[in-house]
Amino acid sequence: MHLYDTARRDVVDFVPGNEVKMYVCGVTPYDATHLGHAFTFITYDVLIRRLIDTGRTVKCVRNVTDVDDPLFAKARELDMHYLDLAAREEHRLEDDLRALNFVPMHATPRASSAIPEIRGFIGKVLERGYAYQAGGSVYFDVAKFSEFGSVSKYDEDHMLKLARERGGNVDDPHKRHPLDFVLWQPSAHDEPAWDTIWGSGRPGWHIECSALALRELGTTIDLHGGGTDLIYPHHECERAQSEAATGVPFVKHWMHVAMVWMDGHKMSKSRGNLVFVDALRRQYDPRAIRLGLLVNHYRHEWEWDKGLIDRATARLGKWMSVGVDSKGAVSASSIKEGEDMLNTVRRHLDNDLDVPSAITAIDDAAANGIDVRPAAVLLGVSW
Repeated sequence: MHLYDTARRDVVDFVPGNEVKMYVCGVTPYDATHLGHAFTFITYDVLIRRLIDTGRTVKCVRNVTDVDDPLFAKARELDMHYLDLAAREEHRLEDDLRALNFVPMHATPRASSAIPEIRGFIGKVLERGYAYQAGGSVYFDVAKFSEFGSVSKYDEDHMLKLARERGGNVDDPHKRHPLDFVLWQPSAHDEPAWDTIWGSGRPGWHIECSALALRELGTTIDLHGGGTDLIYPHHECERAQSEAATGVPFVKHWMHVAMVWMDGHKMSKSRGNLVFVDALRRQYDPRAIRLGLLVNHYRHEWEWDKGLIDRATARLGKWMSVGVDSKGAVSASSIKEGEDMLNTVRRHLDNDLDVPSAITAIDDAAANGIDVRPAAVLLGVSW
């Protein structure tokens, strides 16, 4: 298998052991699942299916960020307890993913469950000299980590720009360097707080994923994923603090999924240009929704098109109509051709997860009356 590695900026061999450890950044659960989320998660779902198809065991962890500023803000707006809001939206997410036929995760831990691990993690980073206390917070000192920036390959000016856009508070007067990031911070009066030797407060965003990944999967994981908007600052900071704490490589392979656009802008909750999965499910077969997402390559940005699911519905109908006789039986020749076609699909998936080419191959086979069910199942579409 060959996959693009963000840190190496190239398609490289991905040959993990018999047990594959994966971590995929999940959602901050304050709203419903939109197509950007679904496209990201479906990419890793197909990868997991192919790895299982090769005979491997996959331990994939997808976190729930239930200690985070957007969740607190939405809970205030709705006059709800933040954990009640998180539980409600997490349930909606899981309903959507089950409907789209996702492989169950090894674990879906909440950030709030890792406070003891986070305390210990921060202690290690401080002891190793990579962090400092100032103004009631604990900050990671990026100047002490010589490889900071090696995941994103961004220069300092671009990192500063992204940090400003993504909540990095580069103008914080307590920081030694504008790119230093929070490990622990004081809580607002209506936010959750936990006691530590550095003062009462709550963890920063980045350290939550590091603590959960290390707790659930160990010090080094095979593949870490998420959307391209997480490359910086989230994954860059995750890598730095994790290796500062453990002294060993954190991630062997970084894999990121491109953004979905609508009305000329990236789909985002802040802009409100969203298409929600639960709304689509009320109109369409979930298998068609899944197929509609899969026609796009994971590394290419794409624009939402209202006809996308209609075209996927027609494609699904064609796939389901071939390879069987009037009594529903599959001919021996169709079975043999279907097995050959399955191997073609495998080759496409092993070529940087080229699902669009795999779908084209399935279309061609269906046009020739070949049973395509085994190949469709590998993509998570069954009937």
